[in-house]
Amino acid sequence: MSLLHVDSMTELWWVVFGLLAQLMFTGRFVVQWIASERQRDSVVPVTFWYFSLAGGLMLFSYALYRRDPVFVLGQSLGVFIYSRNLWLIYAKRRRES
Repeated sequence: MSLLHVDSMTELWWVVFGLLAQLMFTGRFVVQWIASERQRDSVVPVTFWYFSLAGGLMLFSYALYRRDPVFVLGQSLGVFIYSRNLWLIYAKRRRES
């Protein structure tokens, strides 16, 4: 527990949650990389934005728990941007169908 700088099981679970959140957020780059390799071109698949949103929301929750204003601000802007990109993608699909 001292390695992770936690004093309780609650703190430990939040650190585990934060690590999973970071893994989700990092996973978006793996998704983008695989999609680009398959198409032999740099592409950003819709899944990238879902991973971004899920990881961003999880990291935002973790930042709120930690009461870190820098982290909260950074993640809140990201969550807005990821949501907006998904909105634009689906609005375009509705117009085209």
